[in-house]
Amino acid sequence: MSPQSRISGAASVRRPLAWALVATVIVLVAALLIDLVAASRAEHRLARALLTAPSLQHEPEVMINGFGFVPRAAAGEFSGVQIIGRGAAIDGCADRGACTADITARLSDARLGNAWQISGSSPIGFSTLTAETRVNSVNLGRLMNIVDLYLNTPAPEGKVGAGGPGDGLLERTDGILLSGTVPLPGAPERDGKYPPSAAEYRHPKVKVSVSARVAVVNGRVRIEATDFYTGPEEHFTESVPDEFRSHVLKLFSTTLPELPLAWNTPVTSALSRGSDLILAGTQSAGTVEPQHY
Repeated sequence: MSPQSRISGAASVRRPLAWALVATVIVLVAALLIDLVAASRAEHRLARALLTAPSLQHEPEVMINGFGFVPRAAAGEFSGVQIIGRGAAIDGCADRGACTADITARLSDARLGNAWQISGSSPIGFSTLTAETRVNSVNLGRLMNIVDLYLNTPAPEGKVGAGGPGDGLLERTDGILLSGTVPLPGAPERDGKYPPSAAEYRHPKVKVSVSARVAVVNGRVRIEATDFYTGPEEHFTESVPDEFRSHVLKLFSTTLPELPLAWNTPVTSALSRGSDLILAGTQSAGTVEPQHY
């Protein structure tokens, strides 16, 4: 057989193999796209069902975990579901503006039933439900009546440069840094419509930073200022007369109103994470409905 004939024969063998490979890739890509679209539709359906809950004003973000959505959808069983409800209304701010929080839930071994027909009353089973509520500094300040309050999570003492995401030290229950402007004894909480942080406030006030700790007491978060902050983080150090120090610390100490966790999960822990206050709790082996989120 001539060299040219051998080349031609090899090419005729490779050509069908190449076409078969291309067809396989096309089928796999199409299957993946169908799976992603199906998962996206189910996630949107669950998000709309959750929006029937009175606590949510905006459609939450939903992620259903477990690759191979279509095969799993028939049984409705997935390794996990994550829900983030942003901007949920919370009580306790009086006339200091609307207060909101982000209400998050993670359900492991989730059982959704028919994933494309979920409604507000559809039962969702789980083996573990982990709930968190995140309150940022702005909303925490409104709850505490310190309008310019800022929360920070400092690195532990003696660990210069620590506290970054790679260090895993962004969460604390003690040694939390709180900064804000509060009135001194005898000064009103407001000067007309102006809080102490406003330039138009005409009474004695002070802007300081304090160290604080958080704990859960009878289902509510207790924030207790323990001392004035003197550490390396950026902070405020306006002079406070000795006789007023206790008064100022008390203004940074409070028991917050009851704050919601997803599906009325009991609050069991509280901590700072970056510039946010986090409430957390868990439930084991149960069933919930989207409308009660």
